[in-house]
Amino acid sequence: MWESLVAGLGVGLSLIAAIGAQNLFVIRQGVRRNHFGLVIVICTLSDVLLIAAGIAGLAVIIQRASWFMVVARWGGGLFLIGYGVLAGRRALQGSDEGLDASASSPMLASRAAVAATALALTWLNPHVYLDTLLLLGSVANTKQAPWLFGIGAGVASLTWFSALGFGARYLARSLSSARSWRIIDAMVAIVMIVFGIGLIVAR
Repeated sequence: MWESLVAGLGVGLSLIAAIGAQNLFVIRQGVRRNHFGLVIVICTLSDVLLIAAGIAGLAVIIQRASWFMVVARWGGGLFLIGYGVLAGRRALQGSDEGLDASASSPMLASRAAVAATALALTWLNPHVYLDTLLLLGSVANTKQAPWLFGIGAGVASLTWFSALGFGARYLARSLSSARSWRIIDAMVAIVMIVFGIGLIVAR
């Protein structure tokens, strides 16, 4: 039975480790020290809910509802492109946010804005349904102890997002210059726009 737990941990880490829009947002909020703990909680709980839903059988329903993936693909793609354009504008124009990454900086986003962005990056991304709900849910149901597999995958999410957020926070001091932030925003813009276009044109 413990093999299912270890398998869930391994498969979960292998799926979540790729740098995508969600991971990049966790890193950015960690570097800014801007409610990154809240982002970690939202991303982890979202994964746990999707994994549990997949194990419980929702994966089968989603597979049959082709319209759902179309809506998620277009909604997620447009959101990522819009977010990327805003990041690109910050990269080109520059801002003062890199001069102060402390929690008291007026340039930091509110708790509600950060939470809304984290939720959108998670739930508007069709890959989260393909990987977390469909794939992990399907694999879990092939195991002797599917719920232990799910627990392992949930632990993988918590470990990964915590490592990203707290690791980025640790690097905040070395990324305190405005030039560093323009580089970060340029990377964010490229990744978000490429992912967004990729979602829309995907078949």
